[in-house]
Amino acid sequence: MNKRTWYLPLAVVMLLCICDTDVYAQRHKKKEVKEVSIYDIDTLIQPVPRNRQLWHQKIDNEQKRADVSDGAVDKFIYYSDDTVINNMLTRAFLHDVDHMQKMIENLPMGARDAMADNQGKIRYLRALNGMIAKYNADTRIDPYFYRKLVFNMHDMIIAHYEGRGMEFVRANINFQTLDNAKEMFESNSPERSFIYTEMGKREPQIMIQRLSEFANESYADDVVASAARVVPNYVFNYASSTNYTLSNAVRRSKDPLVQTIVQIAQQSKAPLKAMPFLNDIYTKKKTIAEIDAIAANQDQYFQNLVRLKVENVELGGDTYTDELKYRGLKYVREMNDLHEEKDPVRFKCIDGFAPEVLYFIMVYGQDEIYTSSFLGTFNRMMERMKPMKGDELLAKVNRDKFRTFIRMCAGYNTLSTFLGTMEPDKKTGVMRDFVAGLEKGKDNDLEDAVDVADAFGSIADTALSDFLQKEVTNNYEKSYDARSKKGVIVYGLLATLFEGSRGVDSENVAATQSEKLNLPPINLVRYKNLVSDSGVVFEQFFFYGDEDGKNSYASFLGNFKDKTAWKKVDTKYWTTISSIKGKPITIYANLPLAEPEDEEAQRALAKYLDEASVKPTVVVHRGHSYHLPLTMDRLQKENRIVMLGSCGGYHNLGTVLDHAPDANIISSKQVGSMSINEPIIKAINDQLLAGNDIDWITTWKSLNGYFEGKGKVKEMFDDYIPPHKNLGAIFIKAYRRMFNSDTN
Repeated sequence: MNKRTWYLPLAVVMLLCICDTDVYAQRHKKKEVKEVSIYDIDTLIQPVPRNRQLWHQKIDNEQKRADVSDGAVDKFIYYSDDTVINNMLTRAFLHDVDHMQKMIENLPMGARDAMADNQGKIRYLRALNGMIAKYNADTRIDPYFYRKLVFNMHDMIIAHYEGRGMEFVRANINFQTLDNAKEMFESNSPERSFIYTEMGKREPQIMIQRLSEFANESYADDVVASAARVVPNYVFNYASSTNYTLSNAVRRSKDPLVQTIVQIAQQSKAPLKAMPFLNDIYTKKKTIAEIDAIAANQDQYFQNLVRLKVENVELGGDTYTDELKYRGLKYVREMNDLHEEKDPVRFKCIDGFAPEVLYFIMVYGQDEIYTSSFLGTFNRMMERMKPMKGDELLAKVNRDKFRTFIRMCAGYNTLSTFLGTMEPDKKTGVMRDFVAGLEKGKDNDLEDAVDVADAFGSIADTALSDFLQKEVTNNYEKSYDARSKKGVIVYGLLATLFEGSRGVDSENVAATQSEKLNLPPINLVRYKNLVSDSGVVFEQFFFYGDEDGKNSYASFLGNFKDKTAWKKVDTKYWTTISSIKGKPITIYANLPLAEPEDEEAQRALAKYLDEASVKPTVVVHRGHSYHLPLTMDRLQKENRIVMLGSCGGYHNLGTVLDHAPDANIISSKQVGSMSINEPIIKAINDQLLAGNDIDWITTWKSLNGYFEGKGKVKEMFDDYIPPHKNLGAIFIKAYRRMFNSDTN
């Protein structure tokens, strides 16, 4: 068979065959008498002495908390609809922890005196208890992380017992070792010092956020210095903090870059605006005073941020990229707000900008840019870049976000125009690079791969589509030969999704692929999975206190005017709406109080729901995209339908699935609208009132008919992505499951 036709499904089958062969061989080996290790004995050799029984009781209590987290004490941890994850967590925290308790008690400690023996075992039990308590306290659980954490604790206990603690830490530099070492070793121990320092080098962005754990330790200096080179804005925040412990951990550093950050915090008139230009100040290219002068002019400031991109400045990349996005959105919003004005008025704010500046406005404004705003900016970019070719422009911007740009061009039907500026070989090279290299980067970095998947679904050029498919196949083969696990899965999934997207039944592409990839169906949400134990469907709506939020709230209430069908109760911070007819539905919506009271209202409602053990299965965000992070931070694993009724919600799939792994996501590629959101919400609730499953294919066909002939509103509805067409969500879910399925 040609390797070109293998793809991921066959690779998985082969892997299973290998495993089955191994099992067969093991079963047919001659029986050998093997000595059982003291670490493997699963029964107590001696009863637990009274002075350690309390620790075992603490561990047992934490296990019960983990067991009852799904509402039932049944020796099974239910986390999601994915049985693989449920079984994995059950094994780790209920069975493996039980075994470790016995293993600790069975360890022969005769080389020490009785007191030392007892304290040694208490150390292990305390660490084990701390590990489970961490799981129970975590509101954003990563199941795969915790499975590895349990395995790591088992091996760390053995290594420590055998006097190999440092050897183990050196061989296992990861977050599992870091968290377990925090429980196992003293704060000033060589093991703790080593793992914190090394993780500071490898994961500075995460480690600097944990500075409070180790701010007074000497190794904090190394972590701060490492973070300054990658996420200097975090170091700046600590340098400016009123918390003496944190600020001192930065200010005491002798590192010259850290000291430059301290100087900016102390000397700049606008230090937050000056921080993106850390490299200019550190290398003495510009003074703090010169940067302050640039920051005083909006256009000059933005163009200098673009300069950093064009110069490919690495120092502080995230800091100036975040600022570039934030400032670029101001231009996007201005163009959007003037969408009814003539072009000279609407696009006046970008007059005089070079093509590379317009490029960055588009790619970093993707979350909110209207179709017409993109097209107007794109056309101006194309005009101003002459005689420069498209490949030359991409080279000038160092290919930054070029997959996002290609995906946007495909979605807005401008890809042929852009590619048409290039020589044939350059065009081929750009599109080959578009698909290549997706195996690079961190294992959980999927943004580029999702861009490729999305773009493919929008490309109408058959020849280009065929070319990309062949490139996916070629890259799959290269990943297979290079034994790149990420590459094999990414390109295998893309091949599967691409194959399906070329099928006849385009309405059911994602649904078909979810079945092929053995995922829970994404075209259907069972009614039984939406109701609580009391038979009620709970929904939560998030509103914000700006003018748009108040208008959205008023529009929302218009759905429930019929007092024979709905009962409305207002409190200080939220509204509760309950169905009177049909199946029970209870909707909670925070009031759009003036900012920042809107967030206080959300906190009050969240506290009430938590105390009442209410877990909404339907969540709707009503607000601009810049409010979206606040909504997403409150998502929970019980959420089954998540509607991101805001601009750019489509680009937040990964974050939603981090919090709510079983979510069916409705989102917009562009702008969210009340005129679209209300009919969608009504369509969902009508089915729930009837006690029906939510069939997305049928629902979307009905909605399509409702919006047909409504001009601009229909165009906006077409930008909404329903769950059954959400290839990005399918891709992320499938990748995470496959990548972690065989990780020990």
